Amino acid sequence: MPEKKQESARKGEGKRVRDLAKEVSLSASAVMELLREMGFRVRSHQSVITEEMEQAVREKIAQTRKEAKETLVRRKKIWGGEESGETPRPREVPRTEERPRPARKPRRRPPQKTRTRETRPEEEKKRLVLPGQVTLQELAHMMGVEPVELVKKTLELGVPTTINQTLTEDLAQLLAESYGFEVVREEETPEVSLREEVNEEGGEPRPPVVTVMGHVDHGKTTLLDYLRKTSVAAQEAGGITQHIAAYRVPVEDRWITFIDTPGHEAFTAMRARGAQVTDIVVLVVAANEGVKPQTVEAINHARAAGVPIIVAINKMDLPDADPDRVRRELSQHGLIPEEWGGDTIMVEISAKTGMNVDTLLEALLLKAEEMDLRAIGEGPAAGTVLEARLDRGMGPVATVLVQRGRLRVRDVFVCGTTWGRVRAMYDEQGKRVKEAGPATPVVVQGFSDLPHTGDRFEVVENEQKARSIAEERSTLKREQMLRGERTLRFKRVQEMIQKGEIQEIPFILKADALGSVEAIADALSRIQVQDIRPVLIHTGVGMVTEADVELADASGAHIIAFHTRPDGKARRLAEEKGIDIAQFRVIYELLQHVERVIRSYVEPQFREVVLGRAEVRKVFKLKVGTVAGCLVLEGSARRNAKVRVLRDDAVIHTGEIASLKHFQEDVQEVPAGMECGIRLRNFQKFREGDILEFFTLEEIPV
Repeated sequence: MPEKKQESARKGEGKRVRDLAKEVSLSASAVMELLREMGFRVRSHQSVITEEMEQAVREKIAQTRKEAKETLVRRKKIWGGEESGETPRPREVPRTEERPRPARKPRRRPPQKTRTRETRPEEEKKRLVLPGQVTLQELAHMMGVEPVELVKKTLELGVPTTINQTLTEDLAQLLAESYGFEVVREEETPEVSLREEVNEEGGEPRPPVVTVMGHVDHGKTTLLDYLRKTSVAAQEAGGITQHIAAYRVPVEDRWITFIDTPGHEAFTAMRARGAQVTDIVVLVVAANEGVKPQTVEAINHARAAGVPIIVAINKMDLPDADPDRVRRELSQHGLIPEEWGGDTIMVEISAKTGMNVDTLLEALLLKAEEMDLRAIGEGPAAGTVLEARLDRGMGPVATVLVQRGRLRVRDVFVCGTTWGRVRAMYDEQGKRVKEAGPATPVVVQGFSDLPHTGDRFEVVENEQKARSIAEERSTLKREQMLRGERTLRFKRVQEMIQKGEIQEIPFILKADALGSVEAIADALSRIQVQDIRPVLIHTGVGMVTEADVELADASGAHIIAFHTRPDGKARRLAEEKGIDIAQFRVIYELLQHVERVIRSYVEPQFREVVLGRAEVRKVFKLKVGTVAGCLVLEGSARRNAKVRVLRDDAVIHTGEIASLKHFQEDVQEVPAGMECGIRLRNFQKFREGDILEFFTLEEIPV
């Protein structure tokens, strides 16, 4: 704008720099600097601005915020678990993304002499390629500036950063642009949205995926052995299944996919994974033994996964079989038989002789028809890894359950943080197959690294895209671990409570004695906070085990231990997954903890962050009220902060700032070493020597 035009604007009445600063939640100094960088001349915070100047400032801020949000949304989509268009949660966003600072244009510097004989074009000199994640020191070296200089720059932006700290993408770009570099990123990682929905409308009918669960030696594998007409059980050590295996069984003109989960305690984690990929659970209970601890665990895992249960009362060929006893014991765990007026199908079978096995299969097909299971049968395949192992001859291989599309040999895929190309596929009998459709389990060879059980498997266009996605996920996974999955899980549950989708907070209780479990369960049943109640999804006696941690991870539950503790493996697994194990020796402390956890979801907790301190040097009585003339001793005084008045180390008032001035000018912030005038709301009794402490409240999860 011409200088004469701006001078006439200053003489007229209108919005001033400080007014605009308040509206856009920035300091007046930042707005002045932004205006100057865009070519406008302003002299002070009192300068009048035109509509053109205001619009330019707002557009620049809006553009910066939009870019920050797009970056976060893209990263969420790549890793999965969020809808592509979802606004990032505030606790996940670094401060620069909560309140983005306007990007500064490069300052013009005098031309420097180059040591090389050949002069490159100017645009090549200013190009800076960011390789994704960089630390502050790495960025400084890339730009040829001192790391200390960048540390000062981050302090100016209000985001204190250490030399070895990894920068967010938008902060790294902001710092680079402030030194005159045009930021060029390496090829953007393609976005792949892995959808959990396998029952898709408009797709083709698909076979049901049935998981067989139950206590050890109750006949799970024997049942599958009868269905497959093989002798798997006889080949296994001690008759106990040693790994998850999946099989397709023809029933008339249809198929049923069975997943055999191990019954041994050491494989509880894999059993939890099995419950998460299935449509129906068949709970095998021996008629001569009844409900056992692992039977209860299987029920809890199935419920946590939201899967319907059909009970197979096995070993009816034995003389001591007592099916009514099994029904009574299962009814105590919420599984009421249909013949007793409940909704749980219970079939008396003998896996050894084949008695009523056809009735069980009919019940499975009937349940599948009620659920109307469908999936897209063509297109790029997607599925879940059921198990993975290193084979001496084939390298990393995994059993993959295809849940959508059609998987073919030579397809390129991404699986968690690994990728690869399908070199070969094998069915449950070890025969090579060329393709696999929905609800079909196959052993896949061709992984670049060993995937994890439960990883999502997705076919992509080419190797370059697969490698890029896998590397991006690996980086994002490390960041998520640093930030902590605990915060994300807390926010999701909190939002579900606010929407009214859930009214119970799940807990897992382990104690030293059954009497303690019963007493605590009774006390917990009386706790209620704003219609939200605790619910025990699993209880037990003894130490907290890996199975408990896996169940907590699958269901989002909190673990509480009374007069007991986690074993070494459970403690390490809980640290990896970000799950707290609260230990207590006094019952009322346990109850208080549970109530605090529930209140944290409906009534967010806050921590106090002290911003600075100031000393009252002189008191002024004015028409607007009493004003304290202060010297900021440390930190800073901020206009939007809360303030605590201390006199002789005692708090005499806590309130809010009505006005903050530096000389005659309203300001948003006054740093340490400078004087200011402060007027508080509803407080007039200042004395010289009083200390004002400025602080904010930051929301925190439990």
